[in-house]
Amino acid sequence: MLRTVCLVLGALFLIMLVLAFTRIPFDAHHWLGTAGGLAGPDADAVIVLSGSGMPSGPELMRCHVAARIALHAPKSDVCLVLPYDTALARAMVEELDLRGVRPGRITLLMHGRNTREQALDLATALPHWRTREMAVVTAPENMYRTLLTFRKLGFTRIAGAPAFDHALFSSLAYDHAAIGGKTNVPNLSSSTDLRYNFWNDLKLEVTCLRECFALAYYKWNGWA
Repeated sequence: MLRTVCLVLGALFLIMLVLAFTRIPFDAHHWLGTAGGLAGPDADAVIVLSGSGMPSGPELMRCHVAARIALHAPKSDVCLVLPYDTALARAMVEELDLRGVRPGRITLLMHGRNTREQALDLATALPHWRTREMAVVTAPENMYRTLLTFRKLGFTRIAGAPAFDHALFSSLAYDHAAIGGKTNVPNLSSSTDLRYNFWNDLKLEVTCLRECFALAYYKWNGWA
């Protein structure tokens, strides 16, 4: 039995290693962020789902995307749906304010510890928003499940505004010898695939695999 488990895990690991040299992890992550539909530029309401501390990369990206939409649609309302954490709420409101979204436009809902609770919190506190054209901002890998969850509760005019990272387009190649690289050490100066892309794609595989389990769990519960 143990031998079988080790063989299965080993085979899975090898498959993940091979896939990390392809664009499949990137495409899978992009699909999770866009397959549920993308919000237009004139959303009536912007829903920001929080899931980590602040400041952090994910939360700053969500604030960036939310502010861009809110500034393009100056009559839209912004709702932050997050766990009960006053420091997090204050930091996100301040970040949005720095980006031009006045605090008076922002509604706080602070009872959501996961996507299902966040959707229930919005449905309970603001049931009349079900008919509004809404853009929901969250991590790309969570977007497909998020949209299914909100639509399950009657938010039929909701679409996604995934907080994708932006790629760096500057060359990261360097001169191995010029910075003191040893001659008996492999020269990876021009191999960004081995230095960065492989590892980034490996992380994306884990992220997408985790999200597949989360989506299956939500489907099983009838939440999505």
